[in-house]
Amino acid sequence: MSLVFAHRGFSAAFPENTMLAFQEAIEAGADGIELDVHLTKDEKIVVIHDETIDRTTNGSGEVRSFTLEELRHFDAAASKKGTFSFEPIPTLQEYFDLVRDSPLVTNIELKNGIFPYYGLEEKVLELIHDYHLEDRVLLSSFNHQSIAKCRALAPEIARGFLYDCWLIDAGGYAKSHGAQYLHPSYYSLNSETVDEIQKKGVGLNVWTVNDAAVMEALAQKNVHGIITNDPALCRTVLQSLKQ
Repeated sequence: MSLVFAHRGFSAAFPENTMLAFQEAIEAGADGIELDVHLTKDEKIVVIHDETIDRTTNGSGEVRSFTLEELRHFDAAASKKGTFSFEPIPTLQEYFDLVRDSPLVTNIELKNGIFPYYGLEEKVLELIHDYHLEDRVLLSSFNHQSIAKCRALAPEIARGFLYDCWLIDAGGYAKSHGAQYLHPSYYSLNSETVDEIQKKGVGLNVWTVNDAAVMEALAQKNVHGIITNDPALCRTVLQSLKQ
């Protein structure tokens, strides 16, 4: 059965990449959580999707231009419709404190496709080791060179290549570069490409799937994971397939 990965937490209903969204994803029955990390000006690992804080907070500017203390003053719940209390931009360490004693799998997306964030890989890996989460973390990025670096630094930690295009011999590409998983957008797949990837022994974690019919189709193809904004819906769909 496919795993349910909550995309930026339960982001369909709660402010994305916040501790609230992560907690609600767990309560909704998610098997895993997908989140995004950047480095602050003082090289702290923070959980936020964009390179800037403009879209998801009440502030403006690049994440890398603020210290962690400065970022704490911005409300990460500001852009979400609804009545939510103040939610600070969380650190990866705070997130690990939440999930360290649970069976939850965490897909950490390294957001270094635009800014290189020197040392991001080392800092993330160090924190994973500190929390002994090596077997419950999956690293992914659109920057495939970064994932290759993670393989060299910590080969025991699972890795996935993110992409949103139609790759040729996608499964072969992953195998040849040491990635156990591919993370394509769902609109970059058809039945033939899924079959090719799976025949190469590569797992598929597909994003961002919010339609029940697509969830069902992917589950019937036995993809490893479905990355969704609505983990509650995805759990319901998967449960219905067992009946």
